[in-house]
Amino acid sequence: MTLDQLLTLDAIVASGTFRAAAERLNKAQSAVSHQIKKLEEEVGFLLLSRDSYRPQLTSEGEVFFREATRVLEHVNWLKEVAAGLRSDQEPIISIAISATMSLDPILDVLKEVGRRFPSTQIKVASEMMGGPLERLISGEADLIIASLADVPIGEVETLAVGTITIRPVASPDFPAAERSGVRSRREMQAYTQVVVSGTGGRNFDQSRDLLSGGQRWTVSDFQAKKSIIKAGLGWGGIPEHLMEDDLATGALVPLNVEGFPPRHTEIFAIRRRDRPIGQVMAAIWAGLGADIPEKA
Repeated sequence: MTLDQLLTLDAIVASGTFRAAAERLNKAQSAVSHQIKKLEEEVGFLLLSRDSYRPQLTSEGEVFFREATRVLEHVNWLKEVAAGLRSDQEPIISIAISATMSLDPILDVLKEVGRRFPSTQIKVASEMMGGPLERLISGEADLIIASLADVPIGEVETLAVGTITIRPVASPDFPAAERSGVRSRREMQAYTQVVVSGTGGRNFDQSRDLLSGGQRWTVSDFQAKKSIIKAGLGWGGIPEHLMEDDLATGALVPLNVEGFPPRHTEIFAIRRRDRPIGQVMAAIWAGLGADIPEKA
């Protein structure tokens, strides 16, 4: 069984006659007939009924042709993959996103990129603290979505994509949340602060929003942090988009802590200037709002 035989069968079904299929394939009609005969001999049953002017698929032929169509569609997809790999279409795009950031601002862009470049694999990793920046510097990530903290501005291109708010919270039965008013730093030192560790090594561990002199628990991600805080075991800052429902239902309540107001941080798409930009990265960047011309 060959691809040419499947293409011949497809042409006959699409055009309706052996003659029309021959014209479509730019072959002699006898060659088309021979291809189908050889295919029928190989599969062991008739694919087409010749009882009328227009050949019709037999019942077995209908089942076979349905599966053959899937094979031909996959072959076409493979041709697109090969064409992309021959061009400057990147086979893989790696994106590192700060765990404080919602994916919502980039999902529509990724959806469109996936549609336009089906042969490119998109890898998205959620990173804590300086994790995204370290991935960019090391070359592990082609693009990061993060704040500009510690970013070497002269070496990168940036594009603002949104703002996140991190607010100190606790469970409603947490001692520091049982009365209103501002809590002093000295008072909060009596309670456990829950913080997240960075994924970028020691140089990128959390340094902001830390209460000195108090007890501290460290977790690896915000979901674990939120669970511990909701259980009444400590307090800490959580991005608002991760706790909207909890704030609405009262499962978490805001804390007014001296020196720890809600922190608003602008988030950027960031890429290295010294890295070549291919078709896929250009499409992502343009989708996020910056028009970078694609290569001719």
